[in-house]
Amino acid sequence: MSVTSQDARASGPEAGPSARRWPALLVVLLAAFMDLVDNTIVTVGLPEIQKDLRATDADLQWVAAGYALAFALMLITGGRLGDVFGRKKTFLAGIVGFTIASALAGAAQGPETLIGARVLQGALAAVMIPQVLTYIQVGFSAAERPRALGLYGMVLALAGVSGPLLGGLLIDADLFGWDWRTIFLINVPIGAAAFLGTAALMPESRAEHTRRLDLVGVVLITLALVAVFYPLVQGRELDWPLWTFISMAAALPLLVIFVAYERGRTRRDDSPLVDLGLFRERGVVPGLVVALVFFTGGSFFFVLTLHLQIALGYTPLRAGLTFLPFAFGVIIGSGAATRLAPRAGRLVVAVGSVVMGGAVAGMIYTLHRNGTGLSPWNLLPAMVVAGVGLACVSATLVNIALARVSARHAGSASGVVNTTVQLGSAAGIAVIGTVFFSLLAGNATETAATVAVFLRSSEQALWVIVGLLGVSFLASFLLPPGPVKAGQADETGPQAA
Repeated sequence: MSVTSQDARASGPEAGPSARRWPALLVVLLAAFMDLVDNTIVTVGLPEIQKDLRATDADLQWVAAGYALAFALMLITGGRLGDVFGRKKTFLAGIVGFTIASALAGAAQGPETLIGARVLQGALAAVMIPQVLTYIQVGFSAAERPRALGLYGMVLALAGVSGPLLGGLLIDADLFGWDWRTIFLINVPIGAAAFLGTAALMPESRAEHTRRLDLVGVVLITLALVAVFYPLVQGRELDWPLWTFISMAAALPLLVIFVAYERGRTRRDDSPLVDLGLFRERGVVPGLVVALVFFTGGSFFFVLTLHLQIALGYTPLRAGLTFLPFAFGVIIGSGAATRLAPRAGRLVVAVGSVVMGGAVAGMIYTLHRNGTGLSPWNLLPAMVVAGVGLACVSATLVNIALARVSARHAGSASGVVNTTVQLGSAAGIAVIGTVFFSLLAGNATETAATVAVFLRSSEQALWVIVGLLGVSFLASFLLPPGPVKAGQADETGPQAA
């Protein structure tokens, strides 16, 4: 997100530390948890959603990827909105919108409505989340800030890894007969409580000097990405008509137009969506490449969820419990990366890519060996190791990418890196989902055995992920060598965790 030490200064009568800052932080973090857990909570609900709404395979991809894509596209603008209109007002507006979007998702009667609500959720989450880190910057003293950032990082990590388990618990509980809808409707009372708490406790602040909103830039980059994502997801079901390839090819000229516009915007008022000068900074481009490829490879959850629930008959709760060891791996890996990254630098990213690739290969072996007798215990070692690999990369990469960035480009660079992480997550579901469903359709013509069909398709899709993580390993050596000082990206590091 785009926060710099210069932009983060508060103004107005409530600027500076407040006596209510810690209670306010807890309320703000509750809202942040609600937002961020929705990025993963939907995973274990996909089979139930497909059955209830008669959703297509492409619909499932959009339900999962739409949130991350909208989040990525609005992340930088969300930070600017807080600078311009006030962080508290923007945060409250985001809570209201996110809560309404959650209610729409829970009440959806068709896949189109659900997809639209998910996109709206992601966009409004991107309006809220940048205000959290900015509030920590302006609301706490330098001595208190590390503790506040640590709490934020803890909530972020907890939200990221607890989503599948929480989703499984809610769906299995089937509160009021709402089935999968509870994973969205639970946000309504939480959102109401977060709104009231934030309104009462959070002080207002604005940036002293802020850049204008670049709405044209947002539209151009959105068109370019949709030109790729839409045909990539829908193309398989439509048997890849000519327009899908024309659309993907059109993304390149749209990107050229975006770059030209951003250059002109920089000359006119120095308020582009993306400061193109940051791409000349050492380490930024390799960091973006690694982030995009690595987090594209993190889509193994999507494949495994469908395999476990549809092919093997796992309940949502049992599937969520299967993914729980991943959280312990993240905790272990985060601690190790914190100690090793200052000395080993890019080697931690390289090792993390290899470790996660090895873990996914271990999942393939486990699926193949156990077949229909697969239990959550069988996948436990691979899940823990995968969590370690993810944490090693996510806890280190942002620091390395931003370590040599000048102060002028720091805010823009952090926003672009974190946006790329989210784009990687969305791209993973789009790309790996398309590969998986294509293989599933192809294998279905060879055998009528559902488990055999899923097993073969799942293994092949997971091998594609192993290949992507191998590319991430090779790309990590393009990162600048040498040690990285701890805390060089304190303002942005937790966002990528």
